[in-house]
Amino acid sequence: MHTSMIRDRLPAIPSIRRNLLGWYRRHARALPWRPTRGTRPDPYHVIVSEAMLQQTQVATVVDYFRRFVARWPDVRALASADEGEVLRQWQGLGYYRRARHLHAAAVRIVTEHDGRVPDDVDELLRLPGVGRYTAGAVASIAYDRPRPILDGNVARVLARWLDLDQPIDARETQSQLWSVAEQIVAPQGARSRSAGTINQALMELGALVCTPRQPHCLACPVRAHCEGYAQGRAERLPVKRRRPAVKQVRHHVLAVARRDRFLFEKRPEDGLWSSMWQLPTLGGAARGAAGVRRWFEQHSGLVIEAPRRVATYAHRTTHRDIEFCLWSAPATAGRLRPGRGVWRRLDRIDDLPLSNPQRRAIDLVSDGG
Repeated sequence: MHTSMIRDRLPAIPSIRRNLLGWYRRHARALPWRPTRGTRPDPYHVIVSEAMLQQTQVATVVDYFRRFVARWPDVRALASADEGEVLRQWQGLGYYRRARHLHAAAVRIVTEHDGRVPDDVDELLRLPGVGRYTAGAVASIAYDRPRPILDGNVARVLARWLDLDQPIDARETQSQLWSVAEQIVAPQGARSRSAGTINQALMELGALVCTPRQPHCLACPVRAHCEGYAQGRAERLPVKRRRPAVKQVRHHVLAVARRDRFLFEKRPEDGLWSSMWQLPTLGGAARGAAGVRRWFEQHSGLVIEAPRRVATYAHRTTHRDIEFCLWSAPATAGRLRPGRGVWRRLDRIDDLPLSNPQRRAIDLVSDGG
């Protein structure tokens, strides 16, 4: 992106801002973290919603958000919660590191900021899990600070507006798009007004009109200023670099029963599904019943019968396609090594945070698999 291209587009910014604000007032969705007319956003609601909305669609987040803030209505309540309880409330949203970071950020806000979500971007960036986008979103939406944001929706809107043919996810392009976003939210020589509303309008435009596929250009309030639309290239933009191939992975899940109880273990504090609970799970290539049995007995100190294969099912994450092979076997002898897990009835596991693939395994076992 050439500096001259950006400079040539700057005169259109006042008109773009006016059109965006007018469109947003008419078309903004009523979402539970957005305030009613005449009230200010709750900074706690903003930071919770932004954490949930990372890599998760709005429609999915709405009910989770309502339950979350009903359970912990303010930052002090969240800070005093047990992390495991927060993870349980997060079950189903995925990307559980967000929940841990949000909880840790609440603790930091209480201990270092007397329970007030900071309004300064630099202070926000010091909170666990808060990056440049989230810091800008909280500062602008909650406090109307003139700070830019750049998420996928905003980047797509700007790439089409500029008719940008460079990969949008390249570092240099991202840096330049941040500069453009800053010009829109805080134009040079203009008083800062409605920064939070402008940012929300840009995101809403990307979500409702300037969509990834089949953008609704005729309904766009800034169509007259969009170079991508003028050149007939809007639908082909933005350009992205080729993504690395998705990794193919296999996990073996073993439902080990002792009378009416099953063994659960806690995952490590780092990596995928960190600190969540699971049925004993082994990653790796195909091992067969003998290999799964040998691994488990060495891992746990227990002796089990030959595992029976129950089912296979698939789960996709951002970078992995995972095939889960579910096995079951009763424990017949041995003593569980310290720290290797807990025995629970399947109707007594509500206090254990579990990933979606583990819940699927438990459902299969409960159904008699």
